[in-house]
Amino acid sequence: MTDRKDNRPIFMQPGHNAGDLVEAGKWKILREQRGLVEIEAHLPAHLLNPRKQLFGGFTGTYVDMISIYTVRTLFEDSKQFTWAATVNMRIDYLAPVLGPRLILRGELINDGRTTCLVASHFEDSLGNKLVYGLTTLRKIAADTDA
Repeated sequence: MTDRKDNRPIFMQPGHNAGDLVEAGKWKILREQRGLVEIEAHLPAHLLNPRKQLFGGFTGTYVDMISIYTVRTLFEDSKQFTWAATVNMRIDYLAPVLGPRLILRGELINDGRTTCLVASHFEDSLGNKLVYGLTTLRKIAADTDA
């Protein structure tokens, strides 16, 4: 039987450049179901700006990872999922991301034949909305020559 941790998305395993940067291996999965993921994450000190806020340039990395993870939940067998290519991403910065912990939620908005639309939400521990992202991704299954 495969350990739950071994079945995590590749960016939550050691050795993935972007995952290691945001320390995704330390994230706690709160909820995972078809079309919905919820993660508790922390803010690594090396991603903070001089005001001790998440540097805005790294926000897209979090949005992309949560969006890809959400798409991955559409496949019953995680081995069927090989990749999702980001086609478009829009990020609304609603409030500074201060941490030290935050909740990241990915929610499937539309599941099309080849693409899907995912909303990403960042909230602080009090439930205040900090970031809203909208990502279009191209789904790439294991049996696809993409």
